[in-house]
Amino acid sequence: MSDKTVQLKAFERLLIIMDELREQCPWDKKQTMTSLRHFTIEEVYELGDAILDNDLDEVKKELGDVLLHIVFYSKIGSETNNFDIADVCNSICDKLIDRHPHIYGDVVVKDEADVKRNWEQLKLKEGKNSVLEGVPKSLPAVVKASRIQEKVAGVGFDWEKPEQVFEKVEEEIAELKAEIKNGNQDAIESEFGDVMFSMINYARFLNVNPENALERTNKKFIKRFQYLEQKAKALGKSLKDMTLSEMDVFWEEAKSL
Repeated sequence: MSDKTVQLKAFERLLIIMDELREQCPWDKKQTMTSLRHFTIEEVYELGDAILDNDLDEVKKELGDVLLHIVFYSKIGSETNNFDIADVCNSICDKLIDRHPHIYGDVVVKDEADVKRNWEQLKLKEGKNSVLEGVPKSLPAVVKASRIQEKVAGVGFDWEKPEQVFEKVEEEIAELKAEIKNGNQDAIESEFGDVMFSMINYARFLNVNPENALERTNKKFIKRFQYLEQKAKALGKSLKDMTLSEMDVFWEEAKSL
């Protein structure tokens, strides 16, 4: 059998299992789109963790979990005659064809930037009132800021040079320092947000994904701090009873690992 035949057979198997679970399993029978929502979000985050860890076996498993949720929602949609998995697949196929006129039409593009600009313009032609309508309200703030900046850049609202963006970062930091001196907590929070927003924007010019970069630092910190905890435990000490100087010795050791 060809690869496509094998893939279609595997997908058909999943659809059959989903039908059986929905008919026979007490838990699966009770689920609604609303009850599944938080599980879906959790699964996507687990997939994100596996990708950052470069654990490809885990990526495969987590992709399966996400795919199950897509099939589950489609099954529920078919029960109310709103849509089924075929509608879901055809919907994204139609969108991809419409959004790639440089592949399925006669539009000529020079590079990736042209593709992104065309994508946003096409979305506006589809009836959206704002390029920012496609940014989910429930996205985490760092991801949301990054998507907002990508969206507006796609229609030309952007800086011309990276140096200009870094100057903006420095300007926002100066404004934050001024508000810290003034002691106005609300203004401090506002300026702190501006600093973060400008740093996230600068990350785009450095070809750095800010969410990935921050999560790498999170993981690095966790690894080093847990090393510190292990060393303290081996000495029979509690961290709260150690001086910063004592802890710093093990922290420096952890940085060299």
